[in-house]
Amino acid sequence: MTSKKTMRFEDVSLGDQLPPLEIPITVALIAGGAIATRDYFPGHHDKDAAQELGSPHVFMNILTTSGLVERFVEQWCGPEGRFQDLKIRLGAPNYPGDSMKFQGEVTALDADSRSVEVTLKGKNSMGNHVTGTVAVTLP
Repeated sequence: MTSKKTMRFEDVSLGDQLPPLEIPITVALIAGGAIATRDYFPGHHDKDAAQELGSPHVFMNILTTSGLVERFVEQWCGPEGRFQDLKIRLGAPNYPGDSMKFQGEVTALDADSRSVEVTLKGKNSMGNHVTGTVAVTLP
């Protein structure tokens, strides 16, 4: 992986589009994310338990989704961007065998705090899995 330069506040404009990011949804991603976030709810790692709940397969937890949102924004802003706020809402579940495609746009700038607001969504084959906003301070 190559090192990424940090985005500077002066290089950002209202309406800028973030580079899209597509993430394959796998059992390993879902179960690993749940375990890494200490979410042992069976629907996140046990297919039989998930099906007993009416789900076709294991499904992603919100903490894994949150981490993927942060990954998407950090790949754009770089390692020196500092997350100030993250507001997300879940929609359609993420199941193995699908993919989630992120897209985002700069929707607010605050020169005094060097803060950038990004509005984003992560969409799978059933619709929006996650929508929300992220505020990041840039150098």
